[in-house]
Amino acid sequence: MPLLFSALVPPPEVIESIRDEVSGISAPKSVRWSAPEGWHVTLGFYGEEADPTDRVTWLRRRLAGQAAPTLRLEGAGSFSHVLYLGVYGEGLVELATAAGAGRDRPYLPHLTLARTRESVPPELPRRLSAYTSEAWTATDVVLMRSDRAPTGARYSVVETFPLESGHAR
Repeated sequence: MPLLFSALVPPPEVIESIRDEVSGISAPKSVRWSAPEGWHVTLGFYGEEADPTDRVTWLRRRLAGQAAPTLRLEGAGSFSHVLYLGVYGEGLVELATAAGAGRDRPYLPHLTLARTRESVPPELPRRLSAYTSEAWTATDVVLMRSDRAPTGARYSVVETFPLESGHAR
């Protein structure tokens, strides 16, 4: 059964900047880099849902009138076998809360770069600690579906929800 979550997707120029930053990093074989086409900032995670119709309706209601935040990626860290870039921006936590984040655990805005079965080697977040992306405005939230595949997760967009232009509240 597919997993559903809502997310913000960085624009192509930010994806390219991240790709350039990580391209020169060597990592142990246990580190599995995420595919750039799957890079996203999760807002709310909903788990297994066979039919996304109810979630689309719920999100449309929850995201109505939400302002488009201006975001940037900055620094890196790790938790639970994940290497990530930090995500910062005014209104991001409020948007994530509207999308359902923070119900089960505190919201940590991040973009996952890699996963490993072991602890993340400490040199990886150190190597990325000075990274800062250009700022961008997240104009849409996407409801994404994740299907398991032999080569890792495959993501597809189920629905797109436009955000209000202007400054985040």
